Amino acid sequence: MELISHQANRNPNTSTQSTPPASSRYENQKRRDWNTFCQYLRNHRPPLSLPSCSGAHVLEFLRYLDQFGKTKVHHQNCAFFGLSNPPAPCPCPLRQAWGSLDALIGRLRAAYEENGGPPEANPFGSRAVRLYLREVRDFQAKARGVSYDKKRKRVNRQKTQTLPQTQPPLPLQQQQPHQGQSVMANYSGATV
Repeated sequence: MELISHQANRNPNTSTQSTPPASSRYENQKRRDWNTFCQYLRNHRPPLSLPSCSGAHVLEFLRYLDQFGKTKVHHQNCAFFGLSNPPAPCPCPLRQAWGSLDALIGRLRAAYEENGGPPEANPFGSRAVRLYLREVRDFQAKARGVSYDKKRKRVNRQKTQTLPQTQPPLPLQQQQPHQGQSVMANYSGATV
């Protein structure tokens, strides 16, 4: 039934071959971000051209965006500094979350190069921008009591470690080696 109702809603005058493929959500967001940044440059006093844009201008843009943030970032002298779930409201400002800024810079960095900017002159990849993002991440982690440690790859545990203590380990022939390891690597120091 669902298939029939979806087909009934199709417009017979449109052809799937003549319409371009729909842009992905990422591409749409990248285009909106790029347009917002270009509008910011046009509204800047004095107006800036894209080739004259530097990492300092990108930092100004990021600070400008802070006023539209939705993440509570506690001051160091706030009673809730370091608490991930404060028990009461406080007057600390709302800011852009580090993850949002990091994703925004990634999209703008790609858009800059797609719009003809040379990769070596990309202001979104400047050292100042990378340092700023690191400082925002570290401060927000402290202010909210959340750590942004890099996620490490999960290492597969040996099967013998997951078995209850009452069972003996499996014989050598039944254990499967981890990828890239020999069977003997599972038994460091064991003799056969």
